[in-house]
Amino acid sequence: MQILGIGSRIQHQELGKGVVTNVTSKHYWVTFMDSGLETIAIDSDFEVIEALEDEVDSISFSEVEQSLIEILRRWSDASSVTPIADKWKGGTLVLEPGDANLSEKKIPIDTFFHKIVMVRDRIRVMEQKINSSSNLDDQEKVDLQQYITRIYGSLTTFNVLFKNQSDNFVGAKSK
Repeated sequence: MQILGIGSRIQHQELGKGVVTNVTSKHYWVTFMDSGLETIAIDSDFEVIEALEDEVDSISFSEVEQSLIEILRRWSDASSVTPIADKWKGGTLVLEPGDANLSEKKIPIDTFFHKIVMVRDRIRVMEQKINSSSNLDDQEKVDLQQYITRIYGSLTTFNVLFKNQSDNFVGAKSK
C-alpha cells in the first residue's frame, strides 16, 4: 500500500474531493471541499486523483511520545501516577514532639505522599530485579520475597492516603 504525501488529492465516496494535510501511521487528515477537515483511516476506500510522494513520517509525535511513556513505565523506576485521596489534598502532616519545649514539624501531605509512592515504586523495582535475577537460586528469591512482603505489611498504615484501593500496600494475608 502506497502512503500518500501531504498535498495529495483524493475523491472519497461519501465526503467528496479533498486534499491530504497530515499523515500519521493510521490516518490521513484530509480537508474536504464540502465538509472541511476530517480524519480517515489510511486503508479507507477512496480514489487517488493525484498522488504526491513526500517524505512522510508515518508515525506522529504523539504516537512516539505515547510509546516512550509506556516504555518508561514498564522498565524504569520512575514513579507511577498515583492519586492521593481527595480528603488529604492540600493538607498538612503535623509531627508534635513529646517535649513541649521543642517545636512541631509541619510537612505538606502531598510531599509526604509523593515520598511514600516513591518508596513503593522502588520496592516494586527491587522485587522485579530479584525475580528476574539469574544470580539467585529459587530459595534465595523466596526468602527475599518474604522480606518484601513484610515491608509492604509495615507500610499498610499509609493506605489511608491512597485514593484507589488498588494502589494500597498489601502484606501477607492471613488464611
